[in-house]
Amino acid sequence: MKIAVTSASGKLGASIVKHLIREIGKDNVIGIARTPEKATHLGIEIRKGDYNNKQEFNDALKGVDTVLLVSGMDAPQKRIEQHRNVIEAAKYKGVKKIVYTSIIGAEENNAFSPIVQTNRQTERDVKNSGLEWVIGRNSIYIEPDLDYIDTYVKEGEIRNCAADGKCTYTSRKELGYAYTKMLLEDQHNGHTYNLAGEGITQSQLADYINKVYKTSLVFKTVSVEEYKKERTAALGDFMGTIIAGIYEGIRNGANDVPSDYMKATGRPHISPMEMIENYHNK
Repeated sequence: MKIAVTSASGKLGASIVKHLIREIGKDNVIGIARTPEKATHLGIEIRKGDYNNKQEFNDALKGVDTVLLVSGMDAPQKRIEQHRNVIEAAKYKGVKKIVYTSIIGAEENNAFSPIVQTNRQTERDVKNSGLEWVIGRNSIYIEPDLDYIDTYVKEGEIRNCAADGKCTYTSRKELGYAYTKMLLEDQHNGHTYNLAGEGITQSQLADYINKVYKTSLVFKTVSVEEYKKERTAALGDFMGTIIAGIYEGIRNGANDVPSDYMKATGRPHISPMEMIENYHNK
């Protein structure tokens, strides 16, 4: 079986590739990347594939049995057609199964919703492809918070607009394990899974980080409007608005969802504390 992973140069794609290699060996895993040289460190065959170029995917998916489609990062209006380029190429080249990395989130009522809506459209496109399919809806990665630890320490706080909302954090390592199961095991075909961990508040997140990192962070919540203003000033309108929308979704319960991780993998998702410890000790 040949399995191809798109966006192999990205952190999620690379995690999935590494898990697959352990299960089926390097010769059976193909990485696809817009810039192939950024993925050569994975030690597998890397093929060029830009989501904007269907012909590149017609070439990249030659001889592939199953493809893992990592959701693109472009603006919402572009993403649907980009994903369709991969789906159509998969159909054309005789790929048998497609697994898609979607996201958990509210389809309406916050600034992140347009992103969620594009993912839901791709979910429909995958289901209508005529191929065997599995969809994972990823919860929010914990790694960006831990990447940001120096700034949190400098400021003495975790600051956002999530209030007391719970977030079912996951990690790229946990997702890599789950998607490998979903790619290799046929019992998952035709299922959509919430790939999520235990729901925790931002105050709990601060407490766990303090225990592992020996810090003294506190959580400070601000209004959605104030946080959006801060994030857009720091990151620009597009990314700042999206980040504010993610935390607004947490505030409103969009990320406090039942987890299907056990169904997807056969084991429980590791705890938030374990994820933080794993990151700290890597």
